[in-house]
Order: sequence, then structure tokens, then C-alpha cells
Amino acid sequence: MKKIYLLAFALAAFTFSANAQIINDDIESYDLGPLFEAHWSSWAGVPGPDNAVVSDEFANSGSQSIFISGDGVQDALLLLGNQSSGEYLLTFKMYIPSDKTGYFNFQGATENGGAGNGGLGVFNSGNITFNLEGLAPGVVEDIDADGTVYNTYAYPQNFWFEVKFLFDVDALTYTLSIDGVAGVPVAFGGDATVGGIDFFSIDANNEYYVDDVLFTDAAGAEDFATDSFSVYPNPVKDILNISTKTAVDNVTVYDVLGKSVLAIQPDVVSPKIDMSGLASGAYLVKVTIGGTSKTVKVIK
Repeated sequence: MKKIYLLAFALAAFTFSANAQIINDDIESYDLGPLFEAHWSSWAGVPGPDNAVVSDEFANSGSQSIFISGDGVQDALLLLGNQSSGEYLLTFKMYIPSDKTGYFNFQGATENGGAGNGGLGVFNSGNITFNLEGLAPGVVEDIDADGTVYNTYAYPQNFWFEVKFLFDVDALTYTLSIDGVAGVPVAFGGDATVGGIDFFSIDANNEYYVDDVLFTDAAGAEDFATDSFSVYPNPVKDILNISTKTAVDNVTVYDVLGKSVLAIQPDVVSPKIDMSGLASGAYLVKVTIGGTSKTVKVIK
């Protein structure tokens, strides 16, 4: 797998306000060809062959998207602003042709410029691999640098699908959703910062496209939770109520390290979850209804 990473980063590329979109990029405003501007940088931290490439071959909206080829050189960075507290939602659309490979990872913070200039950023967690090293086509693995597999997903080949990260920087966890299916929460593997996403050309079979990037603070975003259910009280003392219109298939509670500490299959409308046996702290509650999973943060 790829080395421990550094992250080139330019603070001037960002403006931030509470309850606001930080990035909303449909890739339509750039010229075709190598991209090094706004929130798009590269591993080297300067324009060069590792830049992302703007292509009009495929697009989820409009006519353009980001292309990462199989040259083994492209190493493009989507800069997310070194967020050190709060909750953030990142979504983008991805397209991978049949039997091709894709890869990206989640980066921590940086100091002193890019990888070639003494940067001190660390690889935070989440090597996201698509059809890599013998996986069946259409299979995604969310793995750590030591090879630990956190989540396995399916994705549609030759179709645009959604990638979604919910970053909880205070709890030091991220929850990844691929094509509408959320995995278990995963603990950050490095520092306590959301620095960026590294889109890398990992092998000669690599070929994928990225479009419609949205990054926002979670207070102003459509979270994993929807009006299909709500939870209360929060904070909870003993009993967590889940209010729904239809029967709940599964409820799984995870601690901040991503360990499942409680799992039930209520198969009833508006179930009550007994959390009295859990220690005080922050938890992520994953609710599955009709094959769709949503995750919310609960304090005990």
C-alpha cells in the first residue's frame, strides 16, 4: 500500500463560517487539462505531472470532472482546511469504468508546505481501495495502513455513485458511506485534524473520475440522519428513544474507537434502546430501516 503521507496545503484557499458551505465545486469553472488552483493542490505542492486533470470524457453534472489515470504519477489533493474541531460532511460523486482500479485516502494536518518542502502532515486513516489487488470488480475496502479492514462495500461499475464522509473531529471518528450504504465509524489513525483527500494513481489499472464536490460543516448540511427517524433524549441517561414511521431492522451502537458495544434487531416501529449499561461518553448510533442505514451521534 501507499506510504505514510504528507499533505500540501494552502490556507488562503479557504473561507469558513458557521453553518456554511466550505467547498461547492462542480468542476465546470476550470479549463480542461492539469488543475492546480483553489482547493486543488498536489503531493508536490506545485504545478506538475501529479496534478489532477480536468476531463470532459465523463461528468455527473455539466460536462467536466476530475480524472485520475493509471500513470502511477498523479497524486492530487483536495484541500479541506485543517479542521481541528466540529463535525463536517464531505460528499462527491465517483465513476469507475468496468474492472478498473480506484484509490484515495484521508489526510491529516500539515505544516511548512508540501511534501517536497518539509511538510509534516500525517496519514490520518482510511485507504479506500476500489477493485485493488485481487478484489472482485465492484468491491471497496476501507483499510488502515497496517492492512486492517474496517468496512467492505459494493459500488456500481460504469455508473456515477456517491461517496460520503461524516467527520466528527471532536470524537476523532469518520463514517464513510459508499453508494448510500454507511459503514461502521472508524477512529482517526493520525492527528486530530481533517486536512484533505489524496486522489492517487495507485497502479497501472487505475482509472476514475470525481465530480460535484461538496464540503460543509455538519450543522449546515444534510447529515446521515434524515426525517425518517429521530432520537431522544440526547444526551441520554438510560433509554434512547428512536422515533420512526416504519419498523427498524437493526440498531448498532459504536464507541469512538469504532467498536460495536450494543446491537439489537428490534423489528418494531419506534424502538427503545437500553443504554444504561454503557459508560458515559460519545457514541455513534447506526439505525437501519429497509436496507438503508443512517448514523447519528449520541452523548451519554
